[in-house]
Amino acid sequence: MNDLEDFRSALRQPPSEPFAEPDLTRIMADGARIRRRRRVLTTTGGLAAAAVVVLVVVFAVQWRQPASAPVAQPPAPPSAASSVPPPTTDTEPPPEPLGDVVGTGISTPAGEIVIFAKAVDEPQILPGIHFGLVAGFRKGGNLEPVLATNEFRGSDRSFGFHATDGGEVLRDQVIPVFGYFAGAATKITTTVHGKTVEAKLANWTEDPSVVIFWFATTDVPDSASLTPLIAYDKNGNRLTK
Repeated sequence: MNDLEDFRSALRQPPSEPFAEPDLTRIMADGARIRRRRRVLTTTGGLAAAAVVVLVVVFAVQWRQPASAPVAQPPAPPSAASSVPPPTTDTEPPPEPLGDVVGTGISTPAGEIVIFAKAVDEPQILPGIHFGLVAGFRKGGNLEPVLATNEFRGSDRSFGFHATDGGEVLRDQVIPVFGYFAGAATKITTTVHGKTVEAKLANWTEDPSVVIFWFATTDVPDSASLTPLIAYDKNGNRLTK
């Protein structure tokens, strides 16, 4: 018997111990945490994220339970189709700014790229998270959010960097790398291709100890080019390792 046949034979053997039933509650809660950490604000994106979680749950159940024989079902009455609700779409309203909207000075055909904080109210699954950030466009009096991000564990105001995101194309425009730092930072830098670049900063008006930052898209073209972020205090001392 060759190696391939040995491998096939091993696959046919039943497991020595049955798999435990999946904890569907935990799986769905973890999926919710992941979806809430980062969300592209489009209907398609929201539905796609939900579909991924459903597929994970379905495959987990199929993997752990033996296949059962199909059971014939009686045909549905003609009126049953009318009782099935139509598919729903993601109609969640756009997030309201929490504090001032921060203009980045980056102009695009869609408007100036802006960043603002939004409230997060999910005490059951995100007990220590009360706000996140949103990047979007401001043109005239209109505000169009496109990307929301927030922490998914611990506290949203624990010392250090939080909710760093961006560096990609949304609505045909490059969204800069952005995030926030909880602490008395007056300077934030990173290194891109051996060159040190400095972020733009703005204190959050709802809590000045939180510093919103972003990088010019010409300096940091995407998040993959970043090295670890470094924060400094007003005396030039490093706040982070």
